[in-house]
Parts: sequence; structure tokens; C-alpha cells
Amino acid sequence: MQIFAAANTGGAVGLSGFIVPIGFIVIFYFFAIRPQKKREKEIREMRESLRVGDDIVTIGGICGKIVKIKEDIVTIEVGSSKTKMDITKWAVGTTVNKKETKDEDKEDKKEDKE
Repeated sequence: MQIFAAANTGGAVGLSGFIVPIGFIVIFYFFAIRPQKKREKEIREMRESLRVGDDIVTIGGICGKIVKIKEDIVTIEVGSSKTKMDITKWAVGTTVNKKETKDEDKEDKKEDKE
């Protein structure tokens, strides 16, 4: 009888042994993995929405204005001498001020009239 009783309590201990690690995994997901994926998505959308005329800062700290955009290459003007540099899109860290497109300007004017 004591053998069966020991087996029953061992099963309960084993179940609680799985609950704690699963809880840590869930907490880790909500506080680490999920926010990181959200940041990556925002950065990817920002890089996809780059337009000619936008002022940017690269991940290396270089400030410039976009002159030309190819598939994965962005040409920027840097400094007062207007030096042109080719960088890859993934090297763009942030956009300083976004140049609005004509479509966005028209939508803003319609909203102002209403």
C-alpha cells in the first residue's frame, strides 16, 4: 500500500515540475520575444516606406538626405559638400523627418475642409 501511495504523490510533484518552467517560458515570451518582434516589424515597415527626400540617420550615425532608392541600395547626400554615399536599406536606423507624398497632402486637405 505504501508503494502505491508513493507513486501517487510522485505524479503530483512531476506535474508541478512542468508548470513552473512552462510559466517561465510564457513570461519570457510576453516580456522579451513579443516586444522584440514588434520592434523588428516597425523597423521593417519604416525601411520599406523610405522615399526620396527623407532625412535619415544610419545605424553608424551618419545623417543624410535620400537622393535615390534602388531595390536594396539607398543613395544619400551627406554634409555641406553634398557627398553622395551608397548604403544598404538595412543600414538605415531612423528617419528624422518624413517627406510627405502628394497623396497624403491631398488627404490632409480633404480632412481640413470637413
